[in-house]
Amino acid sequence: MIGISVFGTAIGPCGIAWGDRGIVGVQLPEARAADTRDRLLDRFPDASDDSPPPDVQRAIERIGALLDRGDADLSEVALDMDGVSPFHRRVYEVTRTIPPGETLSYGDVAAEAGSPGAARAVGQALGRNPFAIVVPCHRVVAAGGRVGGFSATGGVSIKRRMLAIEGVQVG
Repeated sequence: MIGISVFGTAIGPCGIAWGDRGIVGVQLPEARAADTRDRLLDRFPDASDDSPPPDVQRAIERIGALLDRGDADLSEVALDMDGVSPFHRRVYEVTRTIPPGETLSYGDVAAEAGSPGAARAVGQALGRNPFAIVVPCHRVVAAGGRVGGFSATGGVSIKRRMLAIEGVQVG
């Protein structure tokens, strides 16, 4: 069974989905909490609104702190990566090591994931990141420190905002 919850943050209503083995999805904000909930239900149609268990509640609090102050550590949040391809898993694992306030390029992530030259594939993997914020894809930028793309609602402007909260200015 998958549980979902929508919660307020400094950038808007985010959502989270979890199962028995950890977080299965995080949703960046839509315009309204109901829209965020609907987006979660699109991704997890059999999910139900539920009170988060203690580990998920701690993850929610850390996500809120990160989006408020830019300094919370999400590296210990348990993720259920069943169904995630080996390449995407490596990309997400490398991306999780980028601390708040720092960035890596798509090429850097590719190299650290054992696939030098696969920057475009890293971008595609991050564009499908089901764990946004916990896997901080907003910290991966284009070569030369340019912002690069961002597939979440709000696009590059939300990426810039999230990086600014962490003290990072991008070109």
